[in-house]
Amino acid sequence: MASSIRNIKSVLPLLDRVLVQRIKPATQTASGLYIPEKNVEKLNEADVISTGPGIANKDGTIVPTSVKAGDKVLIPPFGGSNIKVNNEDYILFRDSDILAKIQQ
Repeated sequence: MASSIRNIKSVLPLLDRVLVQRIKPATQTASGLYIPEKNVEKLNEADVISTGPGIANKDGTIVPTSVKAGDKVLIPPFGGSNIKVNNEDYILFRDSDILAKIQQ
């Protein structure tokens, strides 16, 4: 089944969802040696691509997400909903599943 998603910018998260892309680990050591693909470990750091508007609390007030597009975050090693667009992998998480915001 072919996906109708042509561009990741067309994916707009709903409610308190956060769309992230894992930061790609180094494939080469500092001395110039290439690391085999199966030995490259997945990083738990990701760039926030876009966020939903937030979720309503008991009073009906919208509580915005705690991160915004462009932030670097720490994500759990498992979970989220995977999305593939143009051979790039993205993950949708709930805002509450994001472990930490990384300050630069």
